[in-house]
Amino acid sequence: MPIVWLIIIGAAAGFLATRFMRIEAGVVQTVLIGIAGALIGGLIIRFLLVISGLFAGLVGAVLGAMLLLWIWKRFF
Repeated sequence: MPIVWLIIIGAAAGFLATRFMRIEAGVVQTVLIGIAGALIGGLIIRFLLVISGLFAGLVGAVLGAMLLLWIWKRFF
């Protein structure tokens, strides 16, 4: 089922991309462009989410440490 879903999404993405870029391509080329774009875009999005997730973890850790220091300073 994921392969069928990839082909459907790839066809839609390829169709939209060829229309936005004003490129005339056949059906097979459009689907292949869309599938390749979905793979590349998916990898880029996953990479960015990992990087932003690590950054969010760092920010959370710093804020937690600051809160702990504030509590310690306030009561001790």
